[in-house]
Amino acid sequence: MARRPRRSILCLSITVLFVFFLAYMAFSFSARRASPVSVVSEVFREGLNDSACCRGVDGLELWGSATKWGSEHKVESAEACCLACKAACTGPGDQCRCNAWVFCGNKEHCKDKFGECWLKKQNDVLSPEVVSSGDHSMWTSGLVFAKGEGIFGLETSQGTLRIKLLPDCAPRSVAYITELLGARSCPGCHIVRAEGRGQFWDLKGDHVSHASFGPPYALIQGTLEADGIFFKEVPKEVCPSIKRGSVAWVGQGPEFFISLANHHEWKRSYTVFGFVLPEDMEIAEKIASLPSKLDVWANVTVSVLEDPVSLRVVRVTGPGE
Repeated sequence: MARRPRRSILCLSITVLFVFFLAYMAFSFSARRASPVSVVSEVFREGLNDSACCRGVDGLELWGSATKWGSEHKVESAEACCLACKAACTGPGDQCRCNAWVFCGNKEHCKDKFGECWLKKQNDVLSPEVVSSGDHSMWTSGLVFAKGEGIFGLETSQGTLRIKLLPDCAPRSVAYITELLGARSCPGCHIVRAEGRGQFWDLKGDHVSHASFGPPYALIQGTLEADGIFFKEVPKEVCPSIKRGSVAWVGQGPEFFISLANHHEWKRSYTVFGFVLPEDMEIAEKIASLPSKLDVWANVTVSVLEDPVSLRVVRVTGPGE
């Protein structure tokens, strides 16, 4: 995925982007313009329902009312603790008995607490309370969102894109988004690149047989970076296949993109931290159709908006999946 050149690190950006360009040539891809289609997101199925996608953050202890005490509940791994929390959260918010889990997996530091799995209930999953964090903490913690929870919005001039976060697939990415929700403003949040499906992908985002893969590349791309919040590059997390509606980082962020098509040709190269609710994809399509001009980012031809679309990161309500 081509990054937008930055003046301050131009030489480094060109080098990094050239690597991405070589990857593009290897897989040959592209796309332009789409119409809304209400389908169940495959990203959701691949992420939240996949037992392999049950992760937490090391060196983090989350707060919350205990619904199951770790001293009476020991498991073999952080994944097992995460799965236990999921099993206790099968209904909507008021029926979910666990939205945060805390596990002690370092035998040397945990001592008699080794294996403890605490299931907890946070008051606000988009503003989780933290007991401790950093290398000194012996705990690993993660969040689980009930149906209809864990949804934030990117407010644009074309409407608000509601995005369901995937904390069990990309916990570090989700932690950054929750920080943005607490920011007073986000002047570095905007969409600058917009390319539709063209004649290469159908309404469902599937590639048309024998068609080119681009350009254009069926995506909108921008940056999520707020004043006062230090951005630390997000290490690669779970990388499912890119589907229509996937929200993923370009590299390690803070640049991101929303896919308007199913990009199997991109393999599993990008950390997906959320997906746009299907009924809101029409908004992404509108943005992709705004006036743009051609530019070249590290030898990749892209379509750049004549007027970048400003974003506000906001709390929203959404339907249960």
